[in-house]
Amino acid sequence: QVQPVESGGGLVQAGGALRLSCAASRVISSRNVMGWYRQAPGKQRELVAAISRGGSINYADSVKGRFTISRDNAKNTVYLQMNSLRPEDTAVYYCNSAPPILEWGQGTQVTVSS
Repeated sequence: QVQPVESGGGLVQAGGALRLSCAASRVISSRNVMGWYRQAPGKQRELVAAISRGGSINYADSVKGRFTISRDNAKNTVYLQMNSLRPEDTAVYYCNSAPPILEWGQGTQVTVSS
């Protein structure tokens, strides 16, 4: 089964920005809805943003106005632009379909220092 590959995480100060990328050969263009999820230590994995093939987008309330999800079906890539980062955004970020039916990738660590 295809496993998404996430990249772009890192360590940033509060107020900073990061752009995450997710590649999954042939899968992303074939899935109607793709999403970015995150899991903070000791917490359940949560969906933070989702985008349909037609461009319909939904965000978790905690990231509205700060995060932007986009996708390039031709490149089989999904992006998450994260601005105005906060310490509470610290987590491992994953992409998957929404609902998640693909095998989970390794994720990419995002750490926001105060």
